[in-house]
Amino acid sequence: MNMNSGIVLSQTDGRPLYQQLIDRIKRKIALGDWSPGDLIPSIRALAIELGISVITVKRAYLELEHQNIIHTQQGIGSFVSQDPQLGSQLNRTELGDHIKKAVQLAETLGLDEDELIKLIKEHSHKWSKT
Repeated sequence: MNMNSGIVLSQTDGRPLYQQLIDRIKRKIALGDWSPGDLIPSIRALAIELGISVITVKRAYLELEHQNIIHTQQGIGSFVSQDPQLGSQLNRTELGDHIKKAVQLAETLGLDEDELIKLIKEHSHKWSKT
């Protein structure tokens, strides 16, 4: 099977390649590029495509399995978990991560909660006009 994953990893990212791979796979699922039940590239095929070690891909897949994002059937392949809410859950988790970073930055800048909320409202034009 010849699958092009469309995944790109960065040598300048600073994070380990397996972590980048986990994040890219989650993003593909969150965006709907890979749907529940879809067969995903084999560990070996993805390692070859990305030019990284099989061990790196295997580590990423094992972590994704522990998180119930993918599952592997011996001799058949690895699949996106069947949960129809998975993409939405991954998007919510990513949003939560961004909010945590925004709160940390606001604290660093000496902003209080009210100031942060005001900034969020200023940048949420879609909701502020309804």
